[in-house]
This record gives sequence, C-alpha cells and structure tokens, in this order.
Amino acid sequence: MKNSILKWIICVALAAIVSVTAILLIISVSKNDYPTEGEVFIVVSKQDLKLYVYQRLDGENIRLAEYPVCISQKIGAKQRNGDSKTPETTWKRPIYITEIVDVTSWVYDFQDGRGLILAYGDWFLRFSKPYNSVGIHGSTNNEETVPGRYSHGCIRMHDDDLIELTEDYVFEGMKVYIMREDEELCSFDNTIY
Repeated sequence: MKNSILKWIICVALAAIVSVTAILLIISVSKNDYPTEGEVFIVVSKQDLKLYVYQRLDGENIRLAEYPVCISQKIGAKQRNGDSKTPETTWKRPIYITEIVDVTSWVYDFQDGRGLILAYGDWFLRFSKPYNSVGIHGSTNNEETVPGRYSHGCIRMHDDDLIELTEDYVFEGMKVYIMREDEELCSFDNTIY
C-alpha cells in the first residue's frame, strides 16, 4: 500500500513538473518583442545596405533617419564567431544594444599592409548575446567601404553618421531588427501588429 501511494505521489509530482515546464516554454516561445507605442528602434536592411531608425507612433512605424552601412562579406545569418556573417533577426526576436563603448583608441590590422590602424570610429554599439562580439561601429580609415559588403559581421557606418546616430537616438536596451537579404523593407514600414 505504501509503495503504491509513493508511486502515485511521484507520478503526480512529475506530471506537475512537466506541466509547469510546458507552460513556461509556451510563454517564452509566444513572447515577442515587437516595438511598443512610442518606442524608438533600429532596422538594418541587408538588401538596401541601410540602417533605419524608427519610432512606433499611432500603430505605425515612422522613419526618423536612415544611413548607408557596410555589412558582412558573406550572405546569410551569423552562426558562429569568425564566419564573416552579419546576424539576422525576426520581428518577434530582435537583438538589443547592450553597451555603448568609446572606441576612439581601438585599432585593427586588415592584413592589407597598413598594419594596426584606427578602424572603429568613436563608438561600438555592442549587441546582445549570442552576438555580443558583433555590433555597430564607424569606418575610420575605411570610409569607402560604406555602403558595401566588406565587414566580418559588424555593421559599419560613416563616422559622422555613427556620431549622429549615437548622440540623437541610441540607448542601452534599444531593439535592433536585422532583415535577411531577401526581405524587403516594405514588409516593415507602417506595419500594424
């Protein structure tokens, strides 16, 4: 009798754990991070080679600014560090700017004979995990690469554009949506959720 009661208690406990786990999974999968009313956010179009700043007002996405950008050499979504691809997101799952870093002294060797040179502009806008090695930065000594496809995964901007973007719009926690190469911007402009 004691064994059957113990088995019943274990079965009930396991069923409860499975149920709670399933509910939490459903909540996390159904959660979305669409822009909310009044929110300012970034959209990067790989197709247009542009970064757009939007604000959600009265149920529409209103464009506030746009800038040419340089993105990854390779087409497709970033899978791992070193793959020379820019991340891609969905409208339900953006990435976030987690840190605004002063990088005026950062250097890089492009292996083109110039050696270590200033290469990042004034700011590095670091993305959230798993893309925290990637972000938005300037193009010091490489301005001619914007717009284009020359980066190792980051999004490069003209230095003056990056300063304007950072001073006028960017904040830690800002949502960033990065569209696929085959995704047209019209699918997002004035979208009502």
